[in-house]
Amino acid sequence: MSMASYDRPAAFRIGRVFGDTFNVLGRNLGLCIGLAAIFSGLPTFLYQLWTGNQVEAALVSAETGTPSPPEFGASFILAGLVGFIIYMVLTSILQAALVRTTIEDLNGEKPTFADSLSRALAVLLPIIGLSLLMYLGITIGFMLLIIPGLYLLVRWSAAVPVLVHERLGVLASMKRSAELTKGSRWRIFGLFVILILAIWVLQMALGLLALAIMPLLGTVLATAVGALLSAVASVIASIAVAVAYVELRYVKEGADVKQLAEIFA
Repeated sequence: MSMASYDRPAAFRIGRVFGDTFNVLGRNLGLCIGLAAIFSGLPTFLYQLWTGNQVEAALVSAETGTPSPPEFGASFILAGLVGFIIYMVLTSILQAALVRTTIEDLNGEKPTFADSLSRALAVLLPIIGLSLLMYLGITIGFMLLIIPGLYLLVRWSAAVPVLVHERLGVLASMKRSAELTKGSRWRIFGLFVILILAIWVLQMALGLLALAIMPLLGTVLATAVGALLSAVASVIASIAVAVAYVELRYVKEGADVKQLAEIFA
């Protein structure tokens, strides 16, 4: 059912956001799997496979007493830096595409891969800048006894959907997120805790299954399963953030999903 048919809620409702997150995922499973595979699963799989090979080569070198090539350490560090940059780009595309997918679905439309991807690419550079700034701020916050990091995580939780849908700048999106989340931050924090637990249970179940059949899978397929688990977590988190943004707009302004979707017109 489209959220456009709901009455304006008096407060942010964790249960509805949680339920709609998995409803959106279920109705668009193929699209979400496709986006996750391209922008999260496959890159993670290739990087983990490469890293595993490098570590294995280093262990063999240590066991045999053969010195590693001088460029080994430098290339490993450089690859890690390049990998982080690629990760930020791909994660930004995935987040923006899933935000678009979520809004379209909640509006009763049928999202498409081409439309979701094109909208994501249109705001790619600002989202990368926003993600880096948020990452830096939240990381520093977690270094300061964790609490400041959690506060900033909740305060800026709607910043990506704001940037994608309202087309504000990086700092303006962070400020707008702070305004939208004000008064609902404890509930948003509760939602994040529930989602983390749900993702953890799902990953544990799939992880135990992978361990049970790992002798049959081999290293490559086991690595692929790990990448799949990471992709699933990214998809659920991104959709939940988009659904929470819609809920916050209802609570604060009474804006319906149709109004949100028309921002893209």
